This record gives sequence, structure tokens and C-alpha cells, in this order.
Amino acid sequence: MRLAILMTNTDESSFAQAHPKDGQKFSELLWRVRPNWSFDVFSVKDGVFPKTLDYDGLIITGSPASVHDGADWIAQLENLVRDAVERKIPMFGACFGHQVIARALGAQVTYNPTGWVLGKVTTEFTSDQKQIPIYAAHKEQVTTLPQDARIVARTDGCEIAGFAIEDHVLTTQYHPEMTQAFVADLLEAFEDEIGRDVTQTAQQTLGTPTDVDALAEWIALFFENAQSKDQ
Repeated sequence: MRLAILMTNTDESSFAQAHPKDGQKFSELLWRVRPNWSFDVFSVKDGVFPKTLDYDGLIITGSPASVHDGADWIAQLENLVRDAVERKIPMFGACFGHQVIARALGAQVTYNPTGWVLGKVTTEFTSDQKQIPIYAAHKEQVTTLPQDARIVARTDGCEIAGFAIEDHVLTTQYHPEMTQAFVADLLEAFEDEIGRDVTQTAQQTLGTPTDVDALAEWIALFFENAQSKDQ
């Protein structure tokens, strides 16, 4: 399996420089369960896009950017999303990735009325009602579904915590690639921006780590099932 990771994270702070980039995070996440897979990483937030979509699948990462920012690279990414959907190229989106896929396909993304959602959040998967905690870091969310999409995950306060389109699109509002240590560092580094009360509430959710292997397997099976349907 050869996947393209489309990196959208615009954070260039000293915090970001001290931690792995999102391309590395997603590669390492999936290598836990599929060590033979390969990844090409494209910094689309810098205007670096793949010249071709000749991949087994695409991953669109999270970002502190908003899909409403009006940046040229976001418009170009939305065009890529529509092209990939039309061609039924398997595509997974996390957080910003989830939102940009939704918006590119005509759905609404709005500000979360309660502000930041941070820390560990329990996600209920609609197919089997299984509950898996995932790390969150967002203040916008998808509020309507794209055409032909179905909800695959819900959380308290977020009805569309993940959606799918047939077998070739899968998204989550959350961050399966983040580790407990990274989220703890993130909360500490940005406490002044986020606010002390919100930060402390999020820190209280970090007592135990998420089931990283279960999340990695969920994503890996999506790409494998999509590939098998295409053959």
C-alpha cells in the first residue's frame, strides 16, 4: 500500500519544531499495524501538491488553520478532494482534513458554540456502538453532511464526529495520530492562548492513553477494504 499524506498543519512555532511533523506521525501510526506500507508526504499548506493522484489512497491531516481562511492552498486542496471523490480514490481525513473534505463537497463547517474541544474524547462508532477514546484539538466542526455521506461516529456535542461516503471516504473530527505525551505538551505550550480553565479541564482527561493500535487498525482496514472493492 502506497499512500500520499497531505500535510496541512500551518504551525511553525518552536513547539512544532520540537515535535515530529504530521507526516511522520501518521506514517508511524500506520506502521504499527502495517509495517510494509509506504508514504509520500506533501506539505500542501506550502503549496506542495502531488503531481498525480496515482496512489492507493490519501490522508489529509489536521491543522490550526480554518477551512474558512480563504488561502489559495485550501482552495487547491478542495479541488483535489473533489477530484479524488469523483475518481473514488480512497481518502481519509482527520480534524481539518475531515472539515475540508466536508466543505469541498458542499457541507457546512461552523464554530463550535462551546469553543475549544481538547484532550481525550470518547467516540462512539455507529456501526457497532464501540466506544474508543481519541484525542481532540479543535474549535470548529462539521454540522451538515455532504451528499451521499453517512455518519460513522458521534461524540457528546458533535453529532458528525466522522462520516463516510461509500467505501472510498472516511473521516474523523479527532486526532488518532496524536500521542498522550504530545497532547500533554501541546496543552502546556498553548495554555496562554487556550485559557487556563480549558487547559486544566483537558489535562484531567489524560490519565490513560488512547488505544493507538485500535485506531491504526481502523484506518488501515478502511484503505484495505477500499482497495479490495476497486479490484
